[in-house]
Amino acid sequence: MDLYVVWQNQKKWVTAISVFILFSGSIYLTKSNQITFSESRRIYPNVSLLSEAEEGKLAVLTYNVAGLPQVISAAKSPRSASMKEIGQKISSFDIVNVQEDFHYHSELYNGGNRHAYRTAQKIAVPYGDGLNTLSKYPILFTKRIAWKDCHGTDCLAAKGFSVVRIQLAKDVTVDVYNVHATSQDDIAAASARRKNIKQLSAYVNTYSRGQALLVMGDFNAHYGANWDNLPDFTKATQVKDAWLDIWKGGVMPNISNNFAPQEKLALTDTCESIDKIFFRNNNQIVFTPRSYKIEKQRFSNRTGQSLSDHCAVSFTLTWKKKSRDLLFRSRLAASTK
Repeated sequence: MDLYVVWQNQKKWVTAISVFILFSGSIYLTKSNQITFSESRRIYPNVSLLSEAEEGKLAVLTYNVAGLPQVISAAKSPRSASMKEIGQKISSFDIVNVQEDFHYHSELYNGGNRHAYRTAQKIAVPYGDGLNTLSKYPILFTKRIAWKDCHGTDCLAAKGFSVVRIQLAKDVTVDVYNVHATSQDDIAAASARRKNIKQLSAYVNTYSRGQALLVMGDFNAHYGANWDNLPDFTKATQVKDAWLDIWKGGVMPNISNNFAPQEKLALTDTCESIDKIFFRNNNQIVFTPRSYKIEKQRFSNRTGQSLSDHCAVSFTLTWKKKSRDLLFRSRLAASTK
C-alpha cells in the first residue's frame, strides 16, 4: 500500500480516537465546572508597587490562539512553535486575553512571554475553559464562570467567560472580561450563543456594576446576523464596541436574513470580526479610543502563515482619572435619577 495512503489512514484513526476521548468527558465537564469552578478566585501579590498616575495609555489584544492538538487543530502552522511565537509577540501589549489556550499552555507562557501577571491555567479533563489573561499591571483576582448552555463539540471544554480586576494605578481599577461563546451558526448553536450573551450581560450588570470595563474575546457572533443578539449585549451593559466606534462611527451594520460571515483570516480593519473588544467608562475614569487593528502581519510566521486560525485584534486607548469636580457632578447626577 502507498505510504501516503497509510499515513492518511493512520491520521484518520488518530483523529477519531482523539475525538472519542474528548466526547467521553463531556458530561463530567458540563456538570462539574459549572458547580465547582464558577466562583474560583486567586489573589495575586505585589499590588502595592503602584504609581500615582492620573492618566495613561493602554494597548490591549484579544486572540483565539487555536490551542487544540496539532492533529485536530484548524490552524495550518505548526502548533507548538506557533504558540511559543505568540507568547513572545503578545508581550508588547499591556493586557492580553487569549482563548483556546488548551494543549500548548506551557509553550505560550514559558516560551519567551514577558508579562509580569498571568492567570493560572484552568485544568480539567480533557480541557478547561482555554481562557487566560496576561497583564503588565497587577491582577487583583480572577473568577471563572462556565456557560449554562452549550451545543455540540463546544460542550467538550469548559467554555464560558472569566473576569479579572486589574489595577492600573493607585485607586484606579478596570474589570477585564475574557469571553469564548458557543460557535457555529446552526439553529441549536445560535440559540445556545444567545443564552451565553444573556448570561454574560446579567453577570456584568451584577458583579461589575459601576466598574470600568474591557470585554474582549471570541464572541462567535455578528451584528448583521439575525440569529445573534449582540445589540442586546451592548444595550444591557452600556459598553461600546471598539471597531464600531473607530471604523463605523458607532453605527451598527444592518441586520440581514441572508448574512454570510467572511472567512476569519481574510478580515481587514474595516471588516467585522467575531473577535471583539468592548469598553465602558465609569464615574472614576474615562477611556478615549485611539486605534483598532486586525494584526495579520504581526502574528504571522516567517513563511507568511498565520499563527492561528483567527486574526489577533488590537485596541489602543487612553484613560484619564476624572477630576474631583467632574466626579462630584457625575455622582450627583446619578443620585438624582
